[in-house]
Amino acid sequence: MSENFKLLFIGDIVGRAGREVVKKFLVDENNAQKYDFVIANVENASHGFGLTKKNHDELLACSINAMTSGNHIWDKREIVNYIDESPALIRPYNYHKDTKGVGYRIFNDKIIVVNLLGKTFMPPIDCPFKAFEDLINQLKNELDLENKIIFVDFHAEATAEKICFANYAAELGASAVVGTHTHVPTADCIILKDKCAYQSDVGFCGSKNGVIGMEYIASLRRLITSIPERFEVETSSPYILNACEIEFFNNCAKSINRISFEYTKDEEKESED
Repeated sequence: MSENFKLLFIGDIVGRAGREVVKKFLVDENNAQKYDFVIANVENASHGFGLTKKNHDELLACSINAMTSGNHIWDKREIVNYIDESPALIRPYNYHKDTKGVGYRIFNDKIIVVNLLGKTFMPPIDCPFKAFEDLINQLKNELDLENKIIFVDFHAEATAEKICFANYAAELGASAVVGTHTHVPTADCIILKDKCAYQSDVGFCGSKNGVIGMEYIASLRRLITSIPERFEVETSSPYILNACEIEFFNNCAKSINRISFEYTKDEEKESED
């Protein structure tokens, strides 16, 4: 593999609309071939909550090499039946060590993909700072990390926590830290400490008409009444894909740029699956 390495990271895929725009961008528009490696966050890919085996396989067929996730990865019960067999799926590393699945994977002996959950405004979880430090120390004892890219999907709510974690991770050797979870892309792409690409949140893939991928009316009623209400995924087009592309030389990031791709379907609204 050459010393130059170009990676695409796709933000949270939300429901069928998200899956369709990802397929349009990667397969129909033939953009997958531009990248050495493609990662996508898939925790909302099946009806907005969790990931079914069918949708897992559908996304793998779109030339996605690695799948990160977050706190919603367990929302479809069937995940426990196939997560250990998936060649690509990664759950947050800072769950308990006996949790099914893996919190990081090494691909092509070149890139290490890690998934972590933040703590602020999130469900109780082991400290991501300590978990990442322990993982790096473990990997140093097992591997030569000199030319390996260490990519972290930090699934968290608070921007301050994301920025602080990214700086800490860069000091420990991370090559890229990108944020997910809020579904809103941020305009703060930067190279930290001359080696680590960073963006607070990459954004999401799904309907542009909803509220971070969900239908407006249910979201409105829930916010006005404070009464829990079932969210439904917005399926009307146009669909939006938010991503970032990162270029590396050896294990150092040299550039990070936002990508926004829009797709309009000439069809009536369909039911979500």
